[in-house]
Amino acid sequence: MGKEIERKFLLKNNKWKVKAEGRTLIKQGYLNTSKERTVRVRVRGEKGYLTIKGKTVGMTRLEFEYPIPLQEAMALLELCERPIIEKARYLVKIGKLTWEVDIFSGDNAGLAMAEVELTDENQRVPIPRWIGEEVTGDPRYYNSSLVKLPFKDWE
Repeated sequence: MGKEIERKFLLKNNKWKVKAEGRTLIKQGYLNTSKERTVRVRVRGEKGYLTIKGKTVGMTRLEFEYPIPLQEAMALLELCERPIIEKARYLVKIGKLTWEVDIFSGDNAGLAMAEVELTDENQRVPIPRWIGEEVTGDPRYYNSSLVKLPFKDWE
């Protein structure tokens, strides 16, 4: 059984770029965005994925991710709620941790976040200087919420 434990943060500045590795374009949509579960379709680069996530409790939730053929992922994106989430993801390795920095575009342009996956909710995380406010647990920043209320519509 898969489990995801992560912390999310806003970015304070762009100093993360000096350590960034690669850039992957991501398009993802949601077939279900209920609080109890989300069903996500993602195209990451040239690969497709279907992901089911359970309700978040603290920083933890069940997560099951399966690779699917790219053509099927593209077809499933057509069935998803709108807008489709679009972002560029960069990986930033600091010590033993890898931070995922997401720069959103489309209806969520202007939003930039970093997240780090943990092995335990109590794991200590050294916070880089380019990290700003923590938004772990704030549902406005869940990707599934950005479909319902995109960043462009925030006041």
